[in-house]
Amino acid sequence: MKEPRHSPLHTPSRDDEVRGVAALLAPDILNLLDESPESIAAETEEMHPADLADVAEALPRERVAEFLTALPSERAADVLEYLNEELRSDVLEAMTTRQAAELVTQMTPDDRADVLEELEEDRADEILSEIPEQAREETERLLAYEPESAGGLMTTEFVSVSEDSRVEEALAAVRRIARGGRREAMHAIYATDTEGRVKGVMSLHELLAAPEGAFVRDVAWEEVVSVSPTADREEVAQLTQNYDLVAVPVVDDEHRILGVVTVDDVIDALVEEHTEDVQRFGGMEALDEPYMQISFWRMIRKRGGWLCALFVSEMLTATAMQHFQVELEKAIMLTLFIPLIMSSGGNSGSQATSLIIRAMALGEVHLRDWWRIASRELPAGLVLGAGLGIIGFFRIVAWQKLGIFDYHEHYMLLATTVAVALTGVVTFGSLAGSMLPFVLRRVGFDPASASAPFVATLVDVTGLSIYFYVALFFLRGTLL
Repeated sequence: MKEPRHSPLHTPSRDDEVRGVAALLAPDILNLLDESPESIAAETEEMHPADLADVAEALPRERVAEFLTALPSERAADVLEYLNEELRSDVLEAMTTRQAAELVTQMTPDDRADVLEELEEDRADEILSEIPEQAREETERLLAYEPESAGGLMTTEFVSVSEDSRVEEALAAVRRIARGGRREAMHAIYATDTEGRVKGVMSLHELLAAPEGAFVRDVAWEEVVSVSPTADREEVAQLTQNYDLVAVPVVDDEHRILGVVTVDDVIDALVEEHTEDVQRFGGMEALDEPYMQISFWRMIRKRGGWLCALFVSEMLTATAMQHFQVELEKAIMLTLFIPLIMSSGGNSGSQATSLIIRAMALGEVHLRDWWRIASRELPAGLVLGAGLGIIGFFRIVAWQKLGIFDYHEHYMLLATTVAVALTGVVTFGSLAGSMLPFVLRRVGFDPASASAPFVATLVDVTGLSIYFYVALFFLRGTLL
């Protein structure tokens, strides 16, 4: 699968430079389309498909399909894989069904399935009906898997040889496969038995370096790391990282190989996964589309729901303050430190949440580890809170002594109140922020939903209560 055209992996300076060149080339391409479209293939044969995709995006939308049809079908398929999703869908909608089918047939199986999944169901079915039978069946099998699973990411273009064949026979078979058509995963070669079960794996280099006359089973590594087609993409990424793999085989219950997930697909999946997590951290539903391509009202729906939920939950803060209204009226000085208390608790909770969610994503932390995490975050919160409390204490005392601000004759009690409250609020924030991802995962939700704003809201309400109860304890009979 090719990398999305506007993924975070493309730096802004590089994008600006490429788009500038594409904008300069676009008028020339338009002239060729008008005067001699048959020459476009020769004029652009030295250009990378990604650069051609940039040129296509610089053309008027109604001319992009015409531009692709002027290229050889295999070349056009490469360019199509690099186009942004919205434009790609528009192009396939604008083409005749036969033209679109010819184009997607040339794609790798996993990219073909992804492209069809982006289209309206009726249009995808029309194109599928025009695809050759073997490619159609292959595509339908891939479409049956969830997009975020190993089956949804895998390609069926892999290389396998019989474990009973000799090295020379295997090399000849690999050459025939390479010359016969596109194979996305040529670096890893799988040794299989007569039933198609995976028995070993070797690199192309290992096959080339094997002694003459040796059997494949003697050269291939027997310990094969594999996943089921229902495995989550995070699991595939974890295996790729742990074992430094360029491809992960996907096998059925009988250990027969169904396809492979290549490292470029893993990178694409990780970029998408991290994008979704970052958006959820911001207190919103994942967009599922690039920011510049998602419709205005769809973006409003994605953001509005969470904003409303957070707004309603923040109303609990007003309820907490109303509960202590009498105390606030007696000691208006307490209100000066409410932002300090709330922000400190929210920040500590957000820190803990971010650390635990990331550790979960990397497989460093599991549900059973909740007690170990709590036993680390509780003392960590106490130390961090005490540190902030000391700073707050000496800030109040120093400002009173220097005459910068006249708090009250009982300023030492006020400073102690703030210090103790900060210690309690930060401790609670750290503990709550670290435990919330475990709770969400336990009930079946994505831990990334424990976003920073959600944690901050929880800690705000609780932090105010802690602050006012501490104030009642230390200041009763003085300020209150």
